[in-house]
Amino acid sequence: MPSLRDLPAVDRVLREAPQLVERWGREPVVAAVRAELARWRESAAGPAQEPAAGPAQEPAAGPAQEPAALLRQIVAAVAAALEDGAQPGLRPVFNLTGVVLHTNLGRAALPPAAAAAARAVALVPSNLEFDLETGQRGDRDEHVAPLLAQLTGAEAATVVNNNAAAVLLTLNTLAREREVPVSRGELIEIGGAFRLPDIMAASGCVLVEVGTTNRTRLQDYEQAINDRTALLLKVHASNYEIRGFVQSVAAPELAALTRRHGLPLAFDLGSGNLVDFAAYDLPPEPTVAQVLRQGADLVSFSGDKLLGGPQCGIIAGRRALVEKVKNNPLKRALRIDKMNLAALAEVLKLYQAPSRLVETLPALAALIRPPAALRALAEGLLPEVAAALTPRYGAMAVECRSQVGSGALPVATLPSFALRIAPADSSDQALRGLAQALRRLPAPVIGRLRNGACFLDLRCLEPERETEFRAQLPRLQDAGL
Repeated sequence: MPSLRDLPAVDRVLREAPQLVERWGREPVVAAVRAELARWRESAAGPAQEPAAGPAQEPAAGPAQEPAALLRQIVAAVAAALEDGAQPGLRPVFNLTGVVLHTNLGRAALPPAAAAAARAVALVPSNLEFDLETGQRGDRDEHVAPLLAQLTGAEAATVVNNNAAAVLLTLNTLAREREVPVSRGELIEIGGAFRLPDIMAASGCVLVEVGTTNRTRLQDYEQAINDRTALLLKVHASNYEIRGFVQSVAAPELAALTRRHGLPLAFDLGSGNLVDFAAYDLPPEPTVAQVLRQGADLVSFSGDKLLGGPQCGIIAGRRALVEKVKNNPLKRALRIDKMNLAALAEVLKLYQAPSRLVETLPALAALIRPPAALRALAEGLLPEVAAALTPRYGAMAVECRSQVGSGALPVATLPSFALRIAPADSSDQALRGLAQALRRLPAPVIGRLRNGACFLDLRCLEPERETEFRAQLPRLQDAGL
């Protein structure tokens, strides 16, 4: 270990590394050099410190180093720190959690055509709000509204940046400072502790709770209606299920009630889908078209869940109501951007050929992957994973259950296969070290920790990414695994 007086000055390090200054700029390099020299000083002046995050490690104790060798080591550490700091914050990962539509990992993976469309409009100007026929200002909704009308049977549609925004905008437009009855059993909480009552309060409407948690009858709604009532809101319990002594009011009954009182019926469908899942041997979910046929005047739903598209919220239904929503000044604050709009249009086009959806829509393909194929994948990967680990860990292929995720089909699980990796000594520290090493791979691998093991559920390991996954496994050896 060098003494403090052996450490080079900042300027000396800079003269040794002109290529770093040229690539990264003088100020970032100076900051990195100072940080590296500070680590050396701390190590030389006091007790051992915790290892620094990233590739730059604390200097190891040992014999005094020659000035030239010390300088080269410092320059190498600075270069590594700069490379590490240049990594994008938002990076591709491997979702091996067993949750297909994982909110924290970006939900639905886009089809190639949708990603290409988003990239195309990102690189050059586009006719986002320009009518090429008339040469006048256009409406960005028109790039997707006709497709949504065709696929759902709605008279009109508009798009905002997510479904919470769709509900907020609908209520702010149609029910501000007025009452909205909702069943107590439908006062849901969505991810990140966002609760429907909070969204309703932010919209400016007055929540009127009707019924009980497990049983709500039609007369509960009828008794709540008065001259301050703006609309009735039904919420699909897409992220939970109540079983046992339960009762709820179906959309056709609510629609008949709203017609008698001259009120609209809004339906928050949450993870809205456009096709019948029963055709794919998945648990049934109401489609947007079904809900509209049952009498809902407006339906709101997400674009990045069961629909399999980009993040957005869609409002579809009666033209007069959709136009009111679109004319709300909040619409501009909540509107969807051009890249997501282009991606959404391409995803909607795929639904025009429903017989090919399994081939063209990645989210659906992941949901219906056959267990036999996943077992073969697990058994094929097992030798390579085992070879990348030390005897400190053991790996095996096991059956498991996947979840749909993002509040969709909350009770349903899907048969799957995983690689189960566990420390031989059952150490929690070793298990968390494994999870950290997987996250530090060039393309981070995110599994789930359960019952003393790390499970890598292979349902969402896309065939086109298998080679990338295999290629980085040997790097686990660098982490001592």
